[in-house]
Amino acid sequence: MPSGTARRYHDRTTHSPESVRTSAHTLDWDVKPFPFKVYTELPARALPRELDPVAADALAAPAPAGTRTSLETLAALLYYSAGVTRKKAYPGGGEVLFRAAPSTGALYQTEVYVAAGEVEGLEPGLYHLCPGDFTLRRLRSGDVRQALAVAAADASVARRAATLLLTAIYWRNTWKYQARGYRHLFWDSGTLLANLLAVGDALGQAPRVLTSFVDADVNRLLGIDPAREAALELVTLGPEGAPAPPVTTLDEIRHPYMPLSSDEVDYPLLRELHAASSLESPLAVTAWRRGGATGPRAAEVTSGVLVPLPAPRAAAGRGLGETIQRRGSTRQFGHEALTAVELSTALGWATRPVAADVPQGLVDLYLIVNAVEGVAPGAYVYRRDAHALELVKAGELRRESAYLCLEQPLGGDAAAVIYFLAPLDDVLGAFGDRGYRLVNLEAGIAGGRAYLAAYAQGFGASGLTFYDRLVVEFFAPHAAGRDAIFVTALGRSAAGGRVTIGTTLGRPRRPPA
Repeated sequence: MPSGTARRYHDRTTHSPESVRTSAHTLDWDVKPFPFKVYTELPARALPRELDPVAADALAAPAPAGTRTSLETLAALLYYSAGVTRKKAYPGGGEVLFRAAPSTGALYQTEVYVAAGEVEGLEPGLYHLCPGDFTLRRLRSGDVRQALAVAAADASVARRAATLLLTAIYWRNTWKYQARGYRHLFWDSGTLLANLLAVGDALGQAPRVLTSFVDADVNRLLGIDPAREAALELVTLGPEGAPAPPVTTLDEIRHPYMPLSSDEVDYPLLRELHAASSLESPLAVTAWRRGGATGPRAAEVTSGVLVPLPAPRAAAGRGLGETIQRRGSTRQFGHEALTAVELSTALGWATRPVAADVPQGLVDLYLIVNAVEGVAPGAYVYRRDAHALELVKAGELRRESAYLCLEQPLGGDAAAVIYFLAPLDDVLGAFGDRGYRLVNLEAGIAGGRAYLAAYAQGFGASGLTFYDRLVVEFFAPHAAGRDAIFVTALGRSAAGGRVTIGTTLGRPRRPPA
């Protein structure tokens, strides 16, 4: 049962016009965290830089499961999900580093670790990825997959070729977003997972997401301080083989790394929720999965007018690697309309099933449609079962959408804005406080997939923040019992309105040196 910690956290970190206008928070640029975690006493193992361009169509169905996982395959997975895809220098020595996946505020608090067992060309061990120099640094020698399998209460983890472990460094996000940053940890790891799942499927690595594990054991395995950094998700990769050998002992490790900044601010509210939503034993992991197996799902009871959508595109004519290279966050939308099939494809892709340890469908997709050919302007809810839009409120709503999106013009200029809402109290009743992680992660993955579908089809996307209660009130009474979780805007960029990630076409992509 939930302790009530997640509900209290959510209510205390909601945005309202009053809270935004009265906030005294300012950004202290002198202590902005460094964007990379660099272990200072561990040798770096350079990853291959001539990478598979992932030429499979960006909207293609998953490839058949492969029979091997090589270092080159692993490098492609890491690059297209967490790598630095482009560097841009400015006069005076300034430099901006663009990443493969979007991150709120471009703060990139998600770290990636690799538990390698049967990766051709890489010794078994536990590694940390540093995207800045595109290297691995080994934290532990030897195969640790069996220890992970025990912590995750899932024997298959010990048989898969490798597992990626996603963590978050709190301060890198709370520097800007304060205690509300806990939500962002899962939005951002979700958008990274959207890339990772797409690339893993394209390369035949059959990725599977694990959201449940013994938190303290995984954090101890990684040697991280849970007061500052914590494991969020595990992703198993590659073919199944013989199980990894048992691990007898795991010594404590605390490898030194470069300080992120000269000072940092602690947000106890964030740490309190993470502790309350943690699982303490393999038995607790198993019970949690079993208890949530029949939990709430997004409502599919139709009470209004349905607007059928055309079938989603099965292909975009653009490779997945190229799409990720082109991805950016749109800074200014024009008012040009999307086609119905473009919106249909983005919604279909956003809600594709995810191979995971718990069912999906905890989040509903509400929309404000401003300019979509064949769909009248208005507010809608997406019905996955019918692949249709149910009308909630008719009319021109650009001004209202901009206001709901923290009064940002992007929310009104976009062709369509997706508002992710969830029956939060029902989810917490089924999954306990850890359900709060699930709804934010599901929305983050769906938003990241909408990004990919948008750029695959040649238009743009942007994640936005919002006035929590006003979003629910706007979609009322239809949205009664739900809470606002995340927002993603879709549309065609105005001239000069898109940050474009560079691309190298027709040959493998080389990560920046």
